[in-house]
Amino acid sequence: MRSVQRTPSPRHGPAPSAVDAGLLRDVSLVCLAGGVVGVSFGAIAVAGGLPVWVPVVMSLVVYAGSAQFSAVGVLLAGGGPVAAAATGLLLNTRTAAFSLAVAEHIGRTRLARLVGAHLVTDETVAFTLAQRDPARRRAAFWVSGIGLFTVWNVCVAAGALAGGALGDTARYGLDAAFPAVLAALVLPALREDAGVRRAALAGAVLALALTPAVPAGVPVLAALAGLALHAGVSGRRKGPRS
Repeated sequence: MRSVQRTPSPRHGPAPSAVDAGLLRDVSLVCLAGGVVGVSFGAIAVAGGLPVWVPVVMSLVVYAGSAQFSAVGVLLAGGGPVAAAATGLLLNTRTAAFSLAVAEHIGRTRLARLVGAHLVTDETVAFTLAQRDPARRRAAFWVSGIGLFTVWNVCVAAGALAGGALGDTARYGLDAAFPAVLAALVLPALREDAGVRRAALAGAVLALALTPAVPAGVPVLAALAGLALHAGVSGRRKGPRS
């Protein structure tokens, strides 16, 4: 009898995970910086005379650091809720462009898009677009989005409960932690693409020029005009050659 020799079926190793140690490390650093700023926000709001529930509910519902700081600033300066809400809406208009940039990576179900839209921030967009493939981009969005949302709200509540015990939060330099970490995240993209550097430079120049003349937050929105420069250059490169 002839023995039938079976060829062993090839074993495929596990597919590489979309969430790696590097991503978790970077998200943790941003969460740490965001948590520090969240504590500062909660403490400032309560120390200024607002009830504890105001910064806590605002963080859950609005979830936008710059808009929250600006709205609380208006309230503490004597402005009404309508003026505070209008200020927050103006500053948050930039997230419309951000949402378009990551819309395809959030998910296709209605629930995923609804929850994902609430988690869109400067940081989640930076994490998402820094990844090299769709699977990693989707994972980066949800990992950073859920992590930042959780840490931000927990720390805002802690800061609000601490109230005025922290004293003047500006003396600790807490306001510098968040933008410093975000800048570290975008540096790789600036090093790799000259077009991105030109667009970022144009946006930065425009923002600095407008800073003395417009309300806080508007220069950041105006800086998005630099994207038009990048899009124009990319379009010319991909256009048909004669």
